Amino acid sequence: MAPLGPRLPPSRLLEGPYRLHERVLYRCCKPRPHLHRNNTRREVSGPYTPSHRLSCSKQSHIDCVSCSDLEYTASSAFFEALWDAGVRYCFVNLGSDHPSIMEAMVKGQRDRSDRFPKFITCPSEMVALSIADGYARVTGEPQVVIVHVDVGTQALGCAVHNASVGRVPVLIFAGLSPCTMEGEYRGSRTEFIHWLQDVPDQKAIVSQYCRYTAELKKGKNIKQMVNRALSFATSEPRGPVYLQGVREVMEEVIEPYEIRQEFWSPVALGGLTPKHLTLVAEALISAQEPLVITGYSGRDTAMVPLLVELANILKGLRVLDTMGSDLCFPADHPGWLSVRYGSDEAIRTADVILVVDCDVPWINTQCKPADGAKIIHFDVDPLKQQMPLFYIDAILRCRVDTVFALGQIVQHLKTELSGRISANQEYYTSRWSALEESYTRKLKAIASQAEPNSDDSFGCGYLISQVRKACPVDTIWVVEAVTNTFTVADQLQATLPGSVFSSGAGGLGWSGGAALGIKLATDVRHEGKGKFVCQIIGDGCFLFSIPSSVYWIAQRYNIPVLTVVLNNNGWNAPRKSLLLVHPDGLGSKVTNEELNISFEPNPEYFMIAKGASGGKCWAEQASTMEELARKLPEAVAAVQSGISAILDARLARTL
Repeated sequence: MAPLGPRLPPSRLLEGPYRLHERVLYRCCKPRPHLHRNNTRREVSGPYTPSHRLSCSKQSHIDCVSCSDLEYTASSAFFEALWDAGVRYCFVNLGSDHPSIMEAMVKGQRDRSDRFPKFITCPSEMVALSIADGYARVTGEPQVVIVHVDVGTQALGCAVHNASVGRVPVLIFAGLSPCTMEGEYRGSRTEFIHWLQDVPDQKAIVSQYCRYTAELKKGKNIKQMVNRALSFATSEPRGPVYLQGVREVMEEVIEPYEIRQEFWSPVALGGLTPKHLTLVAEALISAQEPLVITGYSGRDTAMVPLLVELANILKGLRVLDTMGSDLCFPADHPGWLSVRYGSDEAIRTADVILVVDCDVPWINTQCKPADGAKIIHFDVDPLKQQMPLFYIDAILRCRVDTVFALGQIVQHLKTELSGRISANQEYYTSRWSALEESYTRKLKAIASQAEPNSDDSFGCGYLISQVRKACPVDTIWVVEAVTNTFTVADQLQATLPGSVFSSGAGGLGWSGGAALGIKLATDVRHEGKGKFVCQIIGDGCFLFSIPSSVYWIAQRYNIPVLTVVLNNNGWNAPRKSLLLVHPDGLGSKVTNEELNISFEPNPEYFMIAKGASGGKCWAEQASTMEELARKLPEAVAAVQSGISAILDARLARTL
């Protein structure tokens, strides 16, 4: 809106067709009706002016809907676009770039509360994005994170990396410092900080992690811009998108409008061509040791029963889960090889390997397929477009809807190749028997890792076996265990699709906020009675997760989660990295304290959570089996009663 008429001192109140905002008077384009809260309507003698506030017949001007209350701004359109696109939550950390956002937020919650996103205040931007990340992993629906200019964008930290590498749809919006400074437009600079937070290219802070970044430049196409961003976020490979806008644009008064939402669906992937379908099916049915390696295919829970069906048709087929982010294969199937990061004997011996939605199927310096192995790669992102270095020696790479493609293979085996399978039943039966024997040995080895220690202390294996027994059978596990990842997966032995989540990325601290987002999503899906959520997190990750923010949010918004801290008194991952390169080096002979990876003196993590929740959450520590047996049921009961709980589990020292 351009200023019309004379610019006058802000202290002067005018009668007539002028509106005062900050230091600029704007001529109203036409008289506006005056509404009162009691729904009566009367025409005022002129447009709303500052003097109206003094002459209004209501004793409290708050009881009156003024001209500004009737304004429809770019920010109003922004929130309408979010709601119409399916966004139900905004996780916010607001600042000086958000006056119009806050006005539209209040107005929307007041006037259309049943069709307006809910807002969750997040003292940490990283936690905000991690909550949105967790929510989207459960629902597949992107939510919104609103942060403050460049500093709030930077404070998103490694949560942007996690959403990108984990392929999670989320929309981030940040304001920009105002682009005018002399009152030329509403929203022009009014504060000292507006100069200091004006940077040359704010979106460049996160652009390499985002599927799309853009600036909102006009209010009249803001809905189209929001939906364009969301189209990128929800099209494979999914990921975060980032929009930014100056105050002047977000303050722009526009005419209300709507768009056709059905035109803004994500880009769809297809399946296999007949030629490729025949090639893959023939390779699998002819294999002596077929192996599937997967990482994040379980994000679509329909993939899990398809993999089971494939393993039941081709008896002897095994599935290795690299825990890219989701449960991909159930632990109660004999073909289950549990979770390993790119190194397993099955990789070396397989003659046909089907890689499905996986970022790191193997680590060449640690383990790789045999020279004659046939490798086929199905993925929503087979080129790994965000990775400068990636390749595997696959005879076929297909960018496909992997659920659809695997369904094609299963159907082809059941129809076109059913005769060949039936004719070889004796062979498949012998493979199945061998598989069952191997599976039984594996379970016995896992059980031996959960044996109690003679001195009443406990290790990770024993702890997780007890946590599994104490929690409900349909618990959702949110795992960020780093060096204990394999042990946790072995002991949980999860079977239900959608019951295990990890970040699938490298930004530690993800699970604090993600567990809240996952719990929030399951509560929404089940009308307030969602599933029990247990977060299993290493002590180093716990500190990275910004627990002061996590437990404040959990208490404020009643999002109860059980947290089990695997307290091994430091970062063990750097030691393992050191030993892989310098197994006999100087560092191999010194303590964690000397390597600067020790947390001595050991913090009382449970007290951090207790303080952040205002003393409301259940918070204890356990270092003996007796304490664990007594306190673990209390923690579970607390969460089931609606209170967050944290158990600081002090593991027996191994280094």
